[in-house]
Amino acid sequence: MCDVGCGYGATAQWLAEHHGVHVTGLTISAVQAQRASERSTGSSQLRFLWRDWLDNGFETGSFDHIVAIESSEHMADKQHFFDEAYRTLRPGGRLAVCAWLARSDPRPWEVRHLLEPICREGRLPGMGNEVEYRKFAERAGFTVEAFEDLSLRVRRTWGVCAARLARKLLVDRSYRRFLRDAQAGNRIFALTLLRIWAAYQTGSMRYGLLVARNSTRRPASGRVP
Repeated sequence: MCDVGCGYGATAQWLAEHHGVHVTGLTISAVQAQRASERSTGSSQLRFLWRDWLDNGFETGSFDHIVAIESSEHMADKQHFFDEAYRTLRPGGRLAVCAWLARSDPRPWEVRHLLEPICREGRLPGMGNEVEYRKFAERAGFTVEAFEDLSLRVRRTWGVCAARLARKLLVDRSYRRFLRDAQAGNRIFALTLLRIWAAYQTGSMRYGLLVARNSTRRPASGRVP
């Protein structure tokens, strides 16, 4: 299987250890690829590549299954993301996508004060919604088998993170210095964290799991046309 946007490789390693599968992980971060590759030392089931999924170079029908956990949001051409998943899956193979999503009909204030800033500060080209993701999958050729809204489970994480940040700001001077430092480029993520928490509380953001199948029929010869 393929883990698109594998990060540091923890999910791929868990899948290999618990399900006995061979996993190829892709990331566009050289640091992540190097760290992830350390997990594959001595393992014939793990392989990690520093490669862009939208220009992946894999042969058609390379994988039985594909998983993408919070990576499709970072791709500007989401239709191409699904097209490549369909192309590289064998007939009958499944794609599972976990993604940050916007509600289908956000109000103007939600877009202006929550969704657009979250994308800008989080370096996302844009968030899709459930309807759009279903259409992307279907246009690529997939049959969408299931969609599950996991927002209620996920939003608790952001409440915990916001509370921890607040406590650190109260007791740790280094946190306060960091947020006051105009040269600290990542300090904006403290504000983003609070926006994400608010977006889940208001329903502006959703967390979705989409499962789709490559329903291409295999010819009698066993070869994919």
